[in-house]
Amino acid sequence: MLVYITKKSGSGPPLLLLHGNGETHELFAEITTKLSRHRTVYAIDSRNHGQSTKNVATSYQAMCDDVAAFIAVLQLEDVTILGFSDGAIIGLLLGLAQQPQLKQLLLLGLNLTPADFKPAVRALLQLEYRQTNDPLIQLMLEEPQIELEQLTTMTIPTLIVAGENDVCEPVFFEQVTAVLPNAQLLVLPGETHSSYIEHTDRLYPNLLPYLR
Repeated sequence: MLVYITKKSGSGPPLLLLHGNGETHELFAEITTKLSRHRTVYAIDSRNHGQSTKNVATSYQAMCDDVAAFIAVLQLEDVTILGFSDGAIIGLLLGLAQQPQLKQLLLLGLNLTPADFKPAVRALLQLEYRQTNDPLIQLMLEEPQIELEQLTTMTIPTLIVAGENDVCEPVFFEQVTAVLPNAQLLVLPGETHSSYIEHTDRLYPNLLPYLR
């Protein structure tokens, strides 16, 4: 079972917020109020996170299927996905599945495979997994396995967002954007993987053109 919150101000098409690994919908607590000025916001806890079902098998495809089922059950149309990190992977998988209800993707801090991480980032994840045996860390070390060539057929409008000092090298985000048929890249100067998520004033103004 997925647990989610809804924040609606006036009217607007649905905007689904998908958090990163080990986080909850509270990641977006600050920005949700502002986003709800333009969209009907649904902030979801992924499986094995927050208040959603625990101790179930976890893969990015399973989490993608959860969100697809969520969209179907609520009969949502013209959906925008705003996904951060793991949430960006889930959003991309939804786009690759050509979900007809999707309107656009806003993908923040994306990676296609664990090999895309900078070596120092991979080393830290490997150390953390050895110390904790956390299946969510294991997930990041083993998945996803998306080929760059798979992106060539995904025509949904997509915004790729990255921090200048993200967990992947800048050239990775440039390659992803170049391969996608209908994508733009936004690199936020001086930001890390998550710093711009935590500081709404750095992210929200850059999203506005895609929410109007």
